Amino acid sequence: MSEPKRLPIVLSLGLAQTLGWGSTYYLPAILANPIAEDLGISSGNVFGAFSLALVLSAVLGPMIGRRIDHRGGRPVLVASSVIFALGLVLLSQAIGPVTLWLAWLIIGVGMAMGLYESAFSTLAGIYGSNARNAITGITLIAGFASTVCWPITAGLESALGWRGACLVWASAHILLGLPLNRFMLPRLKKSRVIATDDTLQPPANGRLTMALLAFVFAVTWFTSTAMAAHLPRLLQETGLPLATAVLIAGLVGPAQVGARFLEYSLLQRFHPLLSARMASMTHPVGVVCLLAFNSPLAFISPLAVVFTVLHGAGNGILTIAKGTLPLAIFGPQDYGLRQGWLMMPARASQAFAPVVFAVLIDDFGIHALLLSAALGCLAFAALMFIRPVASAPAPTTAR
Repeated sequence: MSEPKRLPIVLSLGLAQTLGWGSTYYLPAILANPIAEDLGISSGNVFGAFSLALVLSAVLGPMIGRRIDHRGGRPVLVASSVIFALGLVLLSQAIGPVTLWLAWLIIGVGMAMGLYESAFSTLAGIYGSNARNAITGITLIAGFASTVCWPITAGLESALGWRGACLVWASAHILLGLPLNRFMLPRLKKSRVIATDDTLQPPANGRLTMALLAFVFAVTWFTSTAMAAHLPRLLQETGLPLATAVLIAGLVGPAQVGARFLEYSLLQRFHPLLSARMASMTHPVGVVCLLAFNSPLAFISPLAVVFTVLHGAGNGILTIAKGTLPLAIFGPQDYGLRQGWLMMPARASQAFAPVVFAVLIDDFGIHALLLSAALGCLAFAALMFIRPVASAPAPTTAR
């Protein structure tokens, strides 16, 4: 059978992923304080519920990945649209901590089923080892999730309140996300991913490679989540006013997309290990620039821009790497299950990153970035130890 056309699938998944990320992962940054004030609880309580959702998505990841390996991704992504909508409706009706946490638990199930890992596994099921371009394509589109959805959420909250904003996003999942996942994705009789049993059987050096990849994804997602939660505040620590800090922080989205376009065009000819190694060092280099030359005040704003763009560019490519590196190293066999296991530590580190970094900023100010820079250097070192696993590639023509 002929390979399904890429453009409609990449566009539909890219738009659905933008909606999925913007209405869940990026929601607390705008709505945490309004929710906390309305319910009479602390914003930490709201972020705690969000962290629980991330932990639950990590636990469910391998099971969801195995399901996609066996049956393809369309049914899982369709169900995620419904679950997202259900969780957001319940969130809009929250009257206290119990209903708030229950709503985020449901959203966490949706996150396990409907974000990048499931989309990447779906593409591997459709295109096999040739999914790299398609993976990059959907991240090009969804890279604008925060840039687009933060202002939308803020506008909805201003006009309709936080409850109304949640209901609008829930409606969007039913009216937009569900049709995109249901009607634009092909129904595969057999996935190109070769699913074996429920236990991964990597080659001899594959376990070490899996451990190193899991470590890389965990530390880079820790930094990514910490910056997503605290970047404006960190930039304020350099002496910038809030408005300027928020404006500069908004450059993360365009920087991510610009780097992904570079990956899509120029870096495609190289093994994804090369781009991942380069990307792992952009955040540390940006931190050095910001901390080493953060005075006099006249130079703070340009250096803040340099740091933000470098961080965003590296984060953009590393997001692609979590989909392309396992595919390039191990091939498509058991791809979904492998993704689930690889991302468990990353989701756990995400859950704790905002709280840990908040404490570090309170104690050390801008020098809290020394931790994230050190983690970036460790990720680079781990990537330097990784070599493609010497195993026969799985066939890519099974249907």
